[in-house]
Amino acid sequence: MVKFNIAADEPGRRVFLLGNHAIARGALEAGVRVAAAYPGTPSSEILQAIAGVAEKLGIHAEWSVNEKVALEVAIGASYAGARALAAMKHVGVNVALDALATLAYTGVKGGLVLVSADDPGMHSSQNEQDNRLLARFAKIPCLEPYDAQSAKDYTKFAFEVSEKLQTPVMLRTTTRVSHAKGDVTLGELPDYGKRRFGFQKDARRYVCVPAHSRALHPALNRRLSEIERYASKSELNRMQFGGEKGIITAGVARNYVHEAVQTLGAEVSLLELGITHPLPRELIRRFLSGVEEVLVVEELEPFIEEQVRALCGGIAVRGKDLLPREGELTPELVEHAVARFLGVEYSPPPRRSARLELPPRPPVLCPGCSHRALFYALKKVTKRKIYAGDIGCYTLGALEPLKAMDTCLCMGSGLSQAQGFYHAGVEEAVVALIGDSTFLHAGLTALLNAAYNGAEVLVIILDNRTTAMTGHQPHPGTGVTATGEESFAVDFVALARALGASYVAKVRPNDFEATLRVLEEALSRRGLRVVVAEEPCALLGRKLGLWKTPPEVVEERCEGYLCSACRACLRIGCPAVGWDRGRARIIEELCTGCGLCVAVCPNEAILEVEDDS
Repeated sequence: MVKFNIAADEPGRRVFLLGNHAIARGALEAGVRVAAAYPGTPSSEILQAIAGVAEKLGIHAEWSVNEKVALEVAIGASYAGARALAAMKHVGVNVALDALATLAYTGVKGGLVLVSADDPGMHSSQNEQDNRLLARFAKIPCLEPYDAQSAKDYTKFAFEVSEKLQTPVMLRTTTRVSHAKGDVTLGELPDYGKRRFGFQKDARRYVCVPAHSRALHPALNRRLSEIERYASKSELNRMQFGGEKGIITAGVARNYVHEAVQTLGAEVSLLELGITHPLPRELIRRFLSGVEEVLVVEELEPFIEEQVRALCGGIAVRGKDLLPREGELTPELVEHAVARFLGVEYSPPPRRSARLELPPRPPVLCPGCSHRALFYALKKVTKRKIYAGDIGCYTLGALEPLKAMDTCLCMGSGLSQAQGFYHAGVEEAVVALIGDSTFLHAGLTALLNAAYNGAEVLVIILDNRTTAMTGHQPHPGTGVTATGEESFAVDFVALARALGASYVAKVRPNDFEATLRVLEEALSRRGLRVVVAEEPCALLGRKLGLWKTPPEVVEERCEGYLCSACRACLRIGCPAVGWDRGRARIIEELCTGCGLCVAVCPNEAILEVEDDS
C-alpha cells in the first residue's frame, strides 16, 4: 500500500510514487467523487489507494463484480455531474466495451476517466492487446503517460478534458508506467466538502434507442473532430527540431528514445505525443514539414506509424521494420533501432555475465494452497476427463506435475467451454474449474446457461475467500467492501441451487479424504453438479491463525530411495516438500502444515505433529 498519505494536502511536496499511486493522486487532485474497478494486474493499486482515503474525503470507492459494472457505476455518477473513474487492466476493457462504445454517443456530464492498464510482454495476462485501438474504435480520446509525474498530471488533465468536451477519456498506461516509481510533485487537493449532484433528464441524449442514436452518431463525429483540434494544441505533446531526421514517439518509449539520443550523441528532431487518439494530425503535418525522414517508436501495434504514413506526403516512414510488433520495448532495442535509423555506428556496451547455469523456475502454487489438494484429489478420482479452466491462481494447476487444466481463455470462459464440449458430444466427462471472484465476475450467467440448456457438467468453484492472484482484494463472497466495511456475503451453495444446479456440495480441500468422497459422489451423478471447494488462501492462513506445525518425515519408512515409482509427495508439486539423499524432506520455513503430503504418502512416512496449543 501507499507509504505516505495519498490524500496529504501538501502542494509542492515531492514524493516517490508508484505510477498507479500517482494516478490515484491525480484523480484526487481532480476531485474524483466515485471510483470503481475490478482488480487486475497491472491496475489494482489505483483503486486500493483511493479506497484507503475514501472515507476521509467522502469518496465512494468500490471493487465492482466486473469491469462492465465498474464502468457503468462511473457512468451513472458522471451523468449526475460527479467526476468518476473506472480502472481495469487491458482485457477488462473488453468486458466494459459494450457500455463504452455507446457511452461515446451520449457523452458525459461530470468528467469520466477510464484507466486501461495494458500489459506489453504479458507479465500477468493472456494477451498483450493494444487498447489504443479500442479508443479509436469507441471514438474517444486516449492519453498516454510515460512516467509517474505524467501519470498524475495526465489523470488530472483527462478529467478536465472529459468535462470540457463532454467525452469519456481513456488513460492508457503500460506495466512499466503502472509499476515503476518516480518523483512526483504534488498539486493542490480541491475542497471535498459536501456537494449536491443531480441528474437532468434528457431522453434524446441518454436513452439510446435507434432514433436517438442516429442523431447522436454525427454529433460524436463532430466532437471527435473538435477533440483532434484540441489535441494539436495540447501541451501534452512536445515538438522540437534538431536535425533532418525526426522521431515520433509516445508512452514509456519516450524515455527510451531520450536515452538513446543522449547515448548516441546525435542531432534529431523529436515529436513526443501525450495524446495518441485522436492523433493530432495538424501538429504531425507541421513536424513532417521540417524533416526528411521519420522513425516512429511505439510499443505493440503500429498505431501511430500507420496514421503517419497516411500523412507523410512522400517522406520515408520507418517503424516496425526496425522494432518488434510484440513484447515490451527495452532501452537496448530502441537504442539499436535509433542508431540504424540515424546511420550511426552502434556498439552495445559489454555486459558482464556470471554465466551461471540456473535450473528452470516455473511459477507454482504457494505452499499449502488448497487448490493443489483439490487438483490432486480430482486427478485421483477421474479418468479421461476434460478440465476446462479459467483465470486465476489456480491456472497454475495446468502445469507439471498437476496438469489438471486443459483450457484457459478469458474470465468465465471455462464454464461455457465445458458446455460446448458436452453439447459437441465428447466422450470424456467434463469438469469446469473456476475461482470464487471469477465466478462472480463472469460465471453466474454461464452456470445459468448450463442449467437452462441441459449441460451435464461438473462445476468446481475454488473458493479461497479472496481475489488472491491480484493482491487479496475483497469481493461479494468475502462480506467486506473495498473500504473495509462489513457487507453482504454471497452463499455459493445457495446461489448454485438458485441458478439450477441439480447437485450442490461443499468441501474443505485440505480434508483430503472428504474431498475424494465428495468428488466421487459428484462424478457419479448426472445433470449439472456444483462442488464448492472452500479453504482460505494459504497466504492469509498465517493472519487467520490457520497454519499448523509442519509434519515430520520418518526416514526408515520412506521408500523413495528404493522405488522411484513412489515419491508421491513430490507429485503434488509443493515447494515445501524437498528431496534429500533419497528421502523426502519437509522445508519447515515454507510449510503451512496443510497435511496434503501426509495424506498422499502411501507408507505413512510423513506424519502430522500435534500443535503445542
